[in-house]
Amino acid sequence: MGASADYEGSGVTVAPFRVLGPLEVSGELGAVYVAPGRQEIVLGALVLELNRMVETTYLVDVIWAHDPPKTARTQVQICVSRLRKALADGGVDATIETRAHGYVLRAAEDATDVGNFHRLLAEAHALAREGLKVAAVDALRAATGLWRGRCLAGVPSDVLAGTAAQLDESRLEAVETCMRLELELGRHEHLVGELQQLVAGHPLRERLRGHLMVALYRSGRQAEALDAYHQGRALFTEELGLDPGRELRDLAQAILTDNADLVPAERAEPRSLRATAVPEVVQERAADPSPVVTPRQLPADIGDFVADDVIVAAVCDAVTGGQEKGQLNVVLVLGGPGVGKSTLARHVAHRLAAGYFPDGQLYCDLRGPGGQPVGSAEALGRFLRALGVPGQAIPDALDERAKMYRSLLADRRILVLLDDAVSESQVMPLLPGTGSSGVLVTSRGQLTALPGTRRFDVQPLGQEQAVQLLGRIIGEHRVAGEREAARALTGLVGGLPLALRIIAARLAARPHWSLTSMWHRLENEHRRLDELAYGELSIRASLSLSYDGLAAADRRLLCLISLAEGTEIPGWLGAALLDNRTPNPADLLEPLIDRRLLDITAMDQGGEFRCGLSQIVRTFAHERLPVEIPEAERAGAVRRMVGGWMALAERAHKEIYGGAYTIVTGRGERWHPPEEHVRRCLRDPLGWLESEQTNLLNAVELAARSGLDELCWELATTLVTLFEARGYPELWARTHRIALTAVQEAGNERGQAAVLGSLGTLHLHRGEHEAAGPYLSAALEIFERIGELSGQALCLRDLARVERHHGDDDRALTLYESAERNFARARDVIGRAYVLGEMAHITMRRADFARTRSYLDEALGICRSVGFDRGQALTLRRLGQMLMHQHRYEAAERTLLEVLAMVRASGDLVGEGYVLHDLGRVNAHLRRLEHAVQYYSQSARVRERILDHGGAAAVRADMVAILGRPMTSVG
Repeated sequence: MGASADYEGSGVTVAPFRVLGPLEVSGELGAVYVAPGRQEIVLGALVLELNRMVETTYLVDVIWAHDPPKTARTQVQICVSRLRKALADGGVDATIETRAHGYVLRAAEDATDVGNFHRLLAEAHALAREGLKVAAVDALRAATGLWRGRCLAGVPSDVLAGTAAQLDESRLEAVETCMRLELELGRHEHLVGELQQLVAGHPLRERLRGHLMVALYRSGRQAEALDAYHQGRALFTEELGLDPGRELRDLAQAILTDNADLVPAERAEPRSLRATAVPEVVQERAADPSPVVTPRQLPADIGDFVADDVIVAAVCDAVTGGQEKGQLNVVLVLGGPGVGKSTLARHVAHRLAAGYFPDGQLYCDLRGPGGQPVGSAEALGRFLRALGVPGQAIPDALDERAKMYRSLLADRRILVLLDDAVSESQVMPLLPGTGSSGVLVTSRGQLTALPGTRRFDVQPLGQEQAVQLLGRIIGEHRVAGEREAARALTGLVGGLPLALRIIAARLAARPHWSLTSMWHRLENEHRRLDELAYGELSIRASLSLSYDGLAAADRRLLCLISLAEGTEIPGWLGAALLDNRTPNPADLLEPLIDRRLLDITAMDQGGEFRCGLSQIVRTFAHERLPVEIPEAERAGAVRRMVGGWMALAERAHKEIYGGAYTIVTGRGERWHPPEEHVRRCLRDPLGWLESEQTNLLNAVELAARSGLDELCWELATTLVTLFEARGYPELWARTHRIALTAVQEAGNERGQAAVLGSLGTLHLHRGEHEAAGPYLSAALEIFERIGELSGQALCLRDLARVERHHGDDDRALTLYESAERNFARARDVIGRAYVLGEMAHITMRRADFARTRSYLDEALGICRSVGFDRGQALTLRRLGQMLMHQHRYEAAERTLLEVLAMVRASGDLVGEGYVLHDLGRVNAHLRRLEHAVQYYSQSARVRERILDHGGAAAVRADMVAILGRPMTSVG
């Protein structure tokens, strides 16, 4: 639900403290940064009790639900102190007062969005009681429009989560009341789409479903209204084992009989003509196996943004204008280097995101790291994954990716920001096919061949805007003291934003410099280009001033960081480069961040900040590298850096598989980051591998170039954990080609065998069984010669798969048995479990159920003992299939339902499609045709989503068999 920002009578303004969504604070100087973790928790608790005392003991309980440390009260005091500083620095009109037993956040009564929500809610109820329904609806929409997501989303406190859940429930109750009043006002036709979205997000709320049924019925869609009821009834039965409540049942009966009471008492009234923003709708995961994914990829907007308000407004209007006509708006923001086109585009994108493009925002830097253009196919691959398409479902061909992309964006309001585009051919495949979305493109070129575009040339800043930018960066007090010198400085550089930022950075790094002294440095025209970032010499000169001000250790670290390839630097990397065992490795980067030689770019899964190193700074530091650090030390730093990535990737594999199973390990030297940091990073090990994909790929290439062949092949083969699970066959092939060359040149037999064997597995993954055989045989020969048991077992396992493809189950079973013995000798329990499951499949097809059950029981026990969830699901599915072969259908159904819950919890769409198909077959055998059709329908939808058209066709064939007629569509 949306709400106008200027609802009459409400007095609604943007509150400085916002908890109806992620915790946000803003003041006179813009957004205020609140450190995640304890500071967020303390501030959230204080905001919820605005102008009321919150006891220190309560704050301790909120932060540490169990076993608070002895220093808990001291840590709370530290949090409060830092919050006070953050509020003061951000210009927030609020104070945190200390009381004898706690603290009070003192601010105006309208300083919190939650307070404004309750005030508007009370006002709406009062208006409704007086019969002023239109005004009540406006108040309710203003109230619910304050929400940006789940209350206190991302704040890690179980205690606050309880309060937040109550507030989330209040929002839903307000939404339901608003829908009821609007139905009473006869606005049913306008509500259908909104109610459908609400019911999809909250399928078990009967009141919302009832409102949808009424809206559909009054819009002349009686059949759809009844279908909405039947869908709800099926869901209630499946999820809760209950029928809908009497109120919903009576409503369905009234719709069925065309009861006159369903006719609205009031005629439809026009909605407000004010532009209304549509905030993010919080979607709970519904029973639908294909939930909508909302990407939020925009880089952060900068707090010191300064630009011509006219051009900002014009670009905003160009992006949003004409949406009602269905035309696609492609807006080009053009200009030379340093003029601020990317900054302007990002600012516009953030301004429009929530109000005009609530379905998400996609972003891609098309020039890419190192200035190499990003191919259209690669950019589409990133966008499709962001839109929820599994890796294995993404087509290889560019035109097929583009078709899928356009289909996913059809009828969705998504903003696409394409930064630093190189050519028209690069941009064309990335354009949506319908006018519901908008496109912003920045480029140094003209891109004149792009059709139907609006073009804006970004100009340098005017004098007053340029002075304002200087003041925001170095401090208004310094500019106020030398205003004439500031104006003279901006004139010397022509108001170019990049030049102004370089001047400001140098002044900020040297607080004892005056603006007049900086003007003297730039006054000489022959020196000006050296003093500014205009050409290579000027870049070197300006960076030298910051570089020379660093301590010797910090200079060394900056030079070593230039060895890392990638756009983001994790906090532990500096410690690895220096071989420093500090428990807080990110602290080593702080001096470089203070000098703005590193930029904070993001937060990782563990709550640690990540840094970016600009190409200019990287080039400068890399030039200084041989001067500062001897070659042997540089080699050691590279070895530790790659060893750190190897240690983390290996740990992620172990977390997923329950140990170092189904992999050949080498002897490469590891560098282990602090254990606490590792635990935080790897809470979601597969997610970590996905998020660090670029850095890990760069580490493979760096290891190869640096002669670290052992680490190169180990890291490449360990990354198969990611490539196989998320569908990255092209990266699998790329890393292994690099690793194979490295180990061959080094004469590393063990590495050659490991890479060859993994390439054989890749061919099997692609269904290329004939191509897999030679790789696997070559690897097996080496593994047998060097006595590597795990490698032999893996090759034998995959060669058995080749034989099964050829139809020789006897030969396959012999190979599986050899693989199982080698896995046992290598103590690789998961390898054994996998082989046992495959052997069970062969014996099951031969109706040797005693051996099948023996294999499966042993495999399941192994997977459970090490906590390998995916292995448990695979084994239980085999058990369910065996029970089907034995005609024990009810037992098969119970087992397969357990598997279905497991694969849905892990997001395994491939497994879900197979298990749903199995459940359809079970119910068909049990003569439960309605249930069978439901399972078949869900299976077909899942398989179509991952582009398994053959599987979907097989499902439809089974449906034809039980219904006796062809099915043209499913679901």
